[in-house]
Amino acid sequence: MLSKSELLRRLAEGHAARITVVTPNTRLAQALVADFDAFQADKRVWEAADILPVGAFVERLYEDALYSDIPGELPMLLTPAQEEHLWAEAIRAAPRELLSLAETAAQCRDAWRLLHAWRIGLTAGSEDTQAFQEWAASYTRRTAGDVDGARLPDLVSGLLPHLKLPKLLVAYAFDLLPPQTRDFLSALESSGVEIVECKPGPGKGVLKRTSFPSSTEELEKAAAWARARLEDRGQAPNCAPRIGVVVPDLQQRRKEVVRVFSRVMRPGYNLPGAKKEAMPFNVSIGAPLVQYPVVALALRVIRFSREELPFAEVSNILRSPFLGGAETELSARARLDVHLRRKLDATVSLPKLISRVDGAPLLRALLEKLFSITKDDLFKPQTPSEWARHFSALLEAAGFPGERVLDSDEYQARAKLNEMLGELARLERVAAKMGFGQALATLQRLCRETLFQPESPDAPVQVLGVLESAGLEFDHLWVSGLTDEAWPLQARPNPFIPVSLQRKAGIPEASAEGSLALDRRITEGWKAAAGEVVFSWFAMDEDRELAPSPLIADLPLASIEIPAYPRFRDVIFASRNVRTSEDNVAPPVTAKKVKGGTRVLADQAACPFRAFARHRLGARALEEPVDGLDAASRGTLLHSFMKSLWLLLKDSSALGQDCSQALRSAATQAVKELGLEGRFAELEGERLARLGAEWLEVERRRPPFMVAAVEQPVSFALAGIAYEGRIDRMDTLEKGSALIDYKTSRTVTPKHWEPPRPEDPQLPIYAVTAKEEVTAVAFAKVRRGEMRLMGFS
Repeated sequence: MLSKSELLRRLAEGHAARITVVTPNTRLAQALVADFDAFQADKRVWEAADILPVGAFVERLYEDALYSDIPGELPMLLTPAQEEHLWAEAIRAAPRELLSLAETAAQCRDAWRLLHAWRIGLTAGSEDTQAFQEWAASYTRRTAGDVDGARLPDLVSGLLPHLKLPKLLVAYAFDLLPPQTRDFLSALESSGVEIVECKPGPGKGVLKRTSFPSSTEELEKAAAWARARLEDRGQAPNCAPRIGVVVPDLQQRRKEVVRVFSRVMRPGYNLPGAKKEAMPFNVSIGAPLVQYPVVALALRVIRFSREELPFAEVSNILRSPFLGGAETELSARARLDVHLRRKLDATVSLPKLISRVDGAPLLRALLEKLFSITKDDLFKPQTPSEWARHFSALLEAAGFPGERVLDSDEYQARAKLNEMLGELARLERVAAKMGFGQALATLQRLCRETLFQPESPDAPVQVLGVLESAGLEFDHLWVSGLTDEAWPLQARPNPFIPVSLQRKAGIPEASAEGSLALDRRITEGWKAAAGEVVFSWFAMDEDRELAPSPLIADLPLASIEIPAYPRFRDVIFASRNVRTSEDNVAPPVTAKKVKGGTRVLADQAACPFRAFARHRLGARALEEPVDGLDAASRGTLLHSFMKSLWLLLKDSSALGQDCSQALRSAATQAVKELGLEGRFAELEGERLARLGAEWLEVERRRPPFMVAAVEQPVSFALAGIAYEGRIDRMDTLEKGSALIDYKTSRTVTPKHWEPPRPEDPQLPIYAVTAKEEVTAVAFAKVRRGEMRLMGFS
């Protein structure tokens, strides 16, 4: 066993000492490198230490073997993407029905890794185990002459006598060594390498335990605590403290974590025009590559070259800054987007979009170039490398990634996308030719399964998952979310290996006992990882009460002083910096006749600014193309149908006869007026006729009436201003007249007429300004299963 201080001193001797340090994971290796650099900080220059994850060390030895004089030909190392493809092919060849081929292949790859890492020999078992054995046999045949990551340590162990090896190998902070790793270290020792262990120095911190009402408040308090510790540097003002915050479900809550820590650490970070600076915190787990906008746009452009897309996605392409000419035609493309919302259908193809592009010549030229590439004879299957080149050509034709300079995150995401295209091309070694759809689906899967974290400067605050935090040292550590349901973790055995074999091998995740033992060791490691350690849990999950984890139940409860950092909006409101200015941009109303009818008054009653924006500034919501008819068109169709129907029926006496012919004629006339054609017009006509027949049952229950007017224009004046409107229908009754307004909304109610600020003043205004004696006003709710008249008489 080597102490950490002695390890750092030995590493300072340089490469002449021939020392290599291996760690369980990448983050621990990076942390140890940072500790070594801090140890050498009093020097101007020093040799970099050889510190890397154990898996990377094995791969480095394999690469050394490739360039050595070892006799014979070495098997080629498969990439993870190649492994999953071969597993998928092995599974696809077996006559079994599966819900998800990709997920099954990933589970099989994990089971294969466990079998070799823990030296498990499969025996006959459940149906799942038998299926896996069949797939594994097929996979073994398909990988003949190659080697995968699961078998690479065993291969390299036999090559060690031919390789240049370090003099001393230090296994740093290994809590658990699978048998395969132990065998590999034993092989190194047999080849003359001295093997020693090293762990972080024992520490005893001030331990605290506390709780919060909810998980959201707990996270906000942890962020505020981290900021307070960062600002309180005490005796070392020039040295930022090392602060860790552990979030067990970090993968699921990553977006929330980034939002909360950004808001607390740097209020106003997301304001328009705010200077983009590196945040003082880093999240250990990346986001799927496909979630980065520059990558999402690239995949969308590739899809659009062959497939119809929903208009929302096409709109995203039009307005994207990652398309060629986006900065030059920024305003033109925004106007084009507004125009196309009124002209295009809910789904759009590339040729149709090209035919509609006007006023943006650079965009049209790019789209035409994109289309010219797709016209090539590429519908026949191609090799993965040919598809990778074709996808790259498509992006180049689209001017990807745009004309503005990419920021650091965008640049790195684009570079990672190029790596994924390279991964697709490398599938050529193991994959047959494939069609466009399969090639694109493969690229999308690679981008979806790849967790990507852009490189950034070292940050003093580290937000970590459970496994990433093991073995790390801090000045201050907060471990959150330790409820009895979340910690210890539940057992997660692999479904393709019998649980009994996994338990016998000692896999911690295979049983509740193994998981408990591992999590207890991790908890003890946290207690010694910093001078101040806070353990917390949240007491409520919606309406469920939660208890603290039994692994921290022995710690003393303590109240933690955390400064209340106000949100940026609170700072703005507290400043009371209110300025008043008179806005004379909009001209005064001089027109004696107002456009918009009673909608102007409804908007004014609801909100004066709404009326100002809609009727004086002309503000309109962006339209959204839909399949078939939108709500406005359906309303127009219904009013046209009712108008034609009552022009034919005229009064209630006609309701005692067969009205089917009138219903069909009115429906035909309505769809014709709206310009519908073909089968769609037929279907809409049939729907209207059924709707009308159900509505006439309501009309038959009324006392005798005569329809005096339909869709009748009306004019009236209020406060010296003239308005125009249109009455859907006026009936002559035994005493007076009735005004009827057709509605299809589920929420329509006469309460919308009530003073002092009526939401829908149309019928009340018509009633009080009409020349006729109006004795009834009513909404006609024309909705299947909810037909009724509602109003006052």
